[in-house]
Amino acid sequence: MEKELLVLMISSPSRDDLVFPKGGWEDDETMSEAARREAWEEAGVKGVLGETPLGDWEFRSKSKQNSCSQQGGCRGFMFAMEVTEELDSWPEQANYGRKWLTKEEAFRVCRYDWMREALRKFVTALSESRENDTIKELEVPLRPISEVEGCFGSHPSIQQLAA
Repeated sequence: MEKELLVLMISSPSRDDLVFPKGGWEDDETMSEAARREAWEEAGVKGVLGETPLGDWEFRSKSKQNSCSQQGGCRGFMFAMEVTEELDSWPEQANYGRKWLTKEEAFRVCRYDWMREALRKFVTALSESRENDTIKELEVPLRPISEVEGCFGSHPSIQQLAA
C-alpha cells in the first residue's frame, strides 16, 4: 500500500500564509548542513536530507535588500528531507508553527511560484523513482521541507554551484 505524501510547511511571522523552512547559511557550514539546521530551528524536525538540491531559484528578498545585490537578489536552494523525528520543542517555535499538508494543499498555499516549482520537481522526481522502482518503500512518507536562502556571492560554495 502506498503511503500518502505529506509536505511540511511553516507559518511565518507577521503573515497568515505558509512557507517552507528557509534561511541563510553560515560561513562554516555547507548548504546541506544549513538546510538541516533551518529545518530544526524553524520547524522542529530532523531527518535524512536529499543529497542534491531539487533546484535553485533567483528571487528578491525583502529582508536582504541592503545586504545582497542592489535589487535584493538572492538564490534559494530547495532540498527534500525524509522526516524521521518531530520534536516537541524547537528554537524558533515562538515564531513558527508547523503544519503537515497533502501535496495538493501545499500547491494551493505556496506563497511564491518558485516554491510551487520546487514542490513540483520533488513530486515529479518521486513519481518517476517509484515508476522505475528505484527506491525502496520507506516506513515514513517522504516530506520535502527545507530551502536555504543565500545572497549571491555570500558563501564560497555559491561559486561552485553557479559554475
